[in-house]
Order: sequence, then structure tokens, then C-alpha cells
Amino acid sequence: MKLLSFFVRTGAFAFAFTACIDVHAQTVTPGTNSNGSSANAITTAVPFLSISPNARSGAMGDVGVALSPEVNDTYWNPSKLAFLEEPTSLSLSYSPWLRNLIPDINLAYLSFAKRTDERTTFGASLRYFNLGTIELYDNNQNPQGTYQPNEFSFDASLARKFGDNLSLGLTARYIYSNLTNGISVNSQQTNSASAVAADVSLFYRKPVQQFGTDALFAFGADISNIGTKMSYTDGGKKYFLPTNLKVGAANTWFLDPENQLTFSLDLNKLLVPTPPIRDVNGNIISGKDDDRSIVSGIFGSFSDAPGGFSEELKEISYSVGAEYMYSKIFALRAGYFYENPDKGNRQYFTLGAGFKYSDFNLDFSYLAASQQTSPLANTLRFTLGYNFGKK
Repeated sequence: MKLLSFFVRTGAFAFAFTACIDVHAQTVTPGTNSNGSSANAITTAVPFLSISPNARSGAMGDVGVALSPEVNDTYWNPSKLAFLEEPTSLSLSYSPWLRNLIPDINLAYLSFAKRTDERTTFGASLRYFNLGTIELYDNNQNPQGTYQPNEFSFDASLARKFGDNLSLGLTARYIYSNLTNGISVNSQQTNSASAVAADVSLFYRKPVQQFGTDALFAFGADISNIGTKMSYTDGGKKYFLPTNLKVGAANTWFLDPENQLTFSLDLNKLLVPTPPIRDVNGNIISGKDDDRSIVSGIFGSFSDAPGGFSEELKEISYSVGAEYMYSKIFALRAGYFYENPDKGNRQYFTLGAGFKYSDFNLDFSYLAASQQTSPLANTLRFTLGYNFGKK
């Protein structure tokens, strides 16, 4: 069946393939998930939710949970929206994705924020993941037309200040995924899948003096995609959403009235069960059963790895980024992202720049990785933003 050969050829849709046939295998050759991680990453539904959507953070090694607030924080840390300076902001981001595998995959991200009073801000965003165009055939190789697999999510966020330095945020999310157009695979009828989820977030910032220079220290935390499981077949296995804990810190030095320098660090940990090691009969040899409730999966994710604490540490990914900004008009950015080779193996440097003209912002990022080993090599991101009614 050419639909399945498409999944195997690209390797980008390992989850969709395994979900359709409902087996325990988690990867197909060459074994790349749609977020760019390798086949040994923990399997979740809709991994596109973990793709960094905007160019600023994309240029800084995918940091964002504690950076200075912007409209795209509906993804990174919605609580930061409460500190936005602009009354109303709109942003559109676009990224050609996994171009080393398939030429027509892309991710688009539209975000909006509106400050309702001095302490409260409302945000919304739409993320659309287009997985390209494929030809569908039945089991007898009869053509069934073409289809464009796609996934999207819609978010609504509310952020509120508590005092001058602290804010909290809450997000509701609807997720939709249609990868197979309802075809039958191995006598199993496949369906589209949907889920609802929520995020909770925190942001703290405080002006300080460091090395005789004015500075701003910030800390952020966000737990995203706390929600229902997803399945693509009736009565088939249900998969966890990519529930994720992000924590990070950022420090900005105001060198003089025109020059400022920011360094930031983010840590990410999936809050989903780690699959146990099983024997040929399916009996658990090491680890814990990963067929559990959502709450149990979240809290148990800190202590269920078959390899113990050392394996739990491997499940943490790291992002570091730097940004130099001149006169709040021009920015240069760089960063590095590291994911353990046994838990997804995404490792890459990033570069980028930003430019502001009047009420417009334009950002660009480039991902530098080995073209022989990384499907993310040469990934580009573009973001165009506009601020309404700025004082």
C-alpha cells in the first residue's frame, strides 16, 4: 500500500504508522518523528506540538520560557503575556519543515495578544502542520486520489499579574489530527483524532544590579499539553499527548542606553510514561507499565525509567541561547539545543537576526546540523509581527 510506503520512505510519520496498525513497534525506517527526533524518543501523539514555531526562539536554541515577553509566548509561557508592553500584538510564523526528507511539509503559526487592563492579557494562537501531499491506493493498488495529512491546534490563554514581578497563566487547547483520511489498514478502520488540553505557567522577573550594571533576571515555568489521550482506530491503543515541563531562566544586561545582552537557559522534560523493557511474551522485565491514567503518567514520569535515575536525567533536553540587541531595533541571536542520543538525538546550533521598523518586527532563524545525520539540517523559520496602538 503506497500510503504505508510513504510513511516508511519518509520516516517522518512513525507514530501515524504505528497508530494505524496498533502494534507496539514505535519506529519505522529510517525512524524520524515529525518533530525531528529519532525513533528512540518516547512515543507520543501529535509530536508537532513540540516544534518551536517562531524565529526568535528558533534562533536561540529553542529557549523561550523566560525570555522577555512577546506575542508568541502563547506557545512558550503564556503567563509572560501579562508583561507585554504593546496593547495589541499579532504575529505570523512560517517554517518549511524536514526538507531533507519531504519537500512540501511546513508549519504555520498565528498568534494574537490583547491587554485588557494593566494586569490582564488575553492571548490566542493557531498552529497548522501540513504534512505534504500523498497518493492513496487500496490493497489492490487501485488509485484512491490524493490526500494532504494535516494537524492543527487552537489555543486561548489568560495571563494576569500578581504584583509587579509575578504573573500566572492558564491556556485551553483543542487539538485535531487527520493523517490517514479514514482508510482501512490491515482490516482496521482508521479515523481522525482530537483531544483537549490545558497549560499552566508562571513567570517572575526582577530588576537587579550586576557587576555595576542594570540588569533584569527572569525565571519561567510552563507545563503544557495536560490533556486527553488520542487514538486513530476504534478500540485501538491510546497515546499520551506530549505533556511537557519547561523551566528556564534568562538574564539581561543593559550595557548602556542602546546596547543590551541576554543569556537564557531552558530545560525540558516530557511528563509521559517511559516504556518498560519487555520479554518476547510482553512481560515487563524492567520499568513500569506505561498503560496508565493521565495523572499517573505525569507524576510517574519522574521515576518510571527502566534505567533508573540516570535514564531519567537522559530524558531532560537543554537549550541555551544568547541575544544582542541594539537600540531595540536590531538583534543578533545564537543558540544550541541538546537532546540525549538515547532519547531523540536532536542536537544542533542555531543562528538568526531580528529587525524592527516602526510597528513591524521581522525575525529570521537558521538551524545548523549535520546533513548526513539530522533531518532538521538547514531548517529556516520566519516571523512577521505587528503591534497595534503602541504608546
